[in-house]
Amino acid sequence: MDEATARQLLEKELQRLEDLRETLGLKDLEAEPEEGDVDELSSVDQHSADLGTETFEREKEQSILISVEGGLADVERAFARLDAGTYGRCEICGKTIPDERLEARPATRYCAEDQALIERGVAG
Repeated sequence: MDEATARQLLEKELQRLEDLRETLGLKDLEAEPEEGDVDELSSVDQHSADLGTETFEREKEQSILISVEGGLADVERAFARLDAGTYGRCEICGKTIPDERLEARPATRYCAEDQALIERGVAG
């Protein structure tokens, strides 16, 4: 894959993740105190099931934020690999990652074979 195409794919992925973070209102989630959502209501008025639902929703949002932030970090590292001339090469075996895989996952660091090994806990 040529550098211009790779850069375009990475920029598109970066924008997608930033838009997702913005759309979901996750940008300021880290700044909010955890008690903020729950303390606004009196504990007398709040049923324990409601408190459980709010806790679940907050944890779900935090999980999504962690995933999006991880994706953004992966894209930034991919830009660094692109600048260093190592983009598109598996970080484990050194083989060229097929263009189809890079188009689907522009920030990938591994070929499909090594990614499968990592996911099974065999490589890494």
